[in-house]
Amino acid sequence: MQPFALRTIRNEDRDWIRRWMIFQWGAEIVIVHDEIFHPADLPGFVATDLETSEPIGLITYHLVEDSCEIITLDSLREGIGIGNALIEAVKEYAIKMNCRRLWLVTTNDNMNSLRFYQKRGFVMVKIDRGAVERGRKKKPEIPATGFYGIPIRDEIELELVLTQ
Repeated sequence: MQPFALRTIRNEDRDWIRRWMIFQWGAEIVIVHDEIFHPADLPGFVATDLETSEPIGLITYHLVEDSCEIITLDSLREGIGIGNALIEAVKEYAIKMNCRRLWLVTTNDNMNSLRFYQKRGFVMVKIDRGAVERGRKKKPEIPATGFYGIPIRDEIELELVLTQ
């Protein structure tokens, strides 16, 4: 049995999400493909600890036409299946909403995310060169250097084609 439960985001989660975004990502906003998103205002799912009911994972998404985009995915406890469970929850919802694809964007330095998503069937479909550099104009908190000392410059789009 997994040591956490999943539920949809509630209004009372919004302040925690704002604080988490500032702690984890440096601001309340996320910039992807030149768009500004406010994760605290988006739909999504929260993973909570079974014993304490404290949030230990979060995924937010955005539906547009026949696509569902994952905007944020965070796990506060690695290696116990939180990320996978959150992705599956969004995937099930996207299928129910007749989405044709589930997709997301990560940065060129984020090798851990690239590995994580590809192991779950996502495929790289696009590289947007210079996207992060453009994003820094709207969100200067984006660091110049990321994981493994790699300069953060580009966005990589990954998708999972959904079968109905």
